[in-house]
Amino acid sequence: MARVRLHDIVNSADRAAVMGLRRGPGQDQYLNSMEEIFAEASEEQRAMPHPWAVHDAGTGTLVGFAMISDNVPQPVDDDLVGPYYLWKLLIDHPFQGRGYGAATLGAVVDYLATRPGADVLYTSCADGPGSPRGFYLSYGFTDTGRVMWDENVLALDLTV
Repeated sequence: MARVRLHDIVNSADRAAVMGLRRGPGQDQYLNSMEEIFAEASEEQRAMPHPWAVHDAGTGTLVGFAMISDNVPQPVDDDLVGPYYLWKLLIDHPFQGRGYGAATLGAVVDYLATRPGADVLYTSCADGPGSPRGFYLSYGFTDTGRVMWDENVLALDLTV
């Protein structure tokens, strides 16, 4: 199984390193480009963006990117989901299908075990061919029945 390490993106060099990550064919309808992801995070500071570069734990190779909303203050505004929300998960196209996505979710869950009140991790996705919905459901997320931004909101119970 793949193992990963999350590295905080704290400076321009860290950010530049992940800018070359690419989506797989058809994934552009479900996931923004890296440029758009950083612009969105910059514009929506209320959502408490916490971005990471994802590296293979054995080789140190950059394999992806993840970003969560990290402890959005209560009460959470109606146009946000949280306090903990998996905002973005991108595994670089050449590394997809090798277990890095699940390993990244595992690393995020491990991080959340250190955070106050982190009993649920939310995410969202649209339906359609190539949607990540099946991946999230197979990991243990469940459908909440809530729709935000034309996407189904999913929840992962972190208390079990």
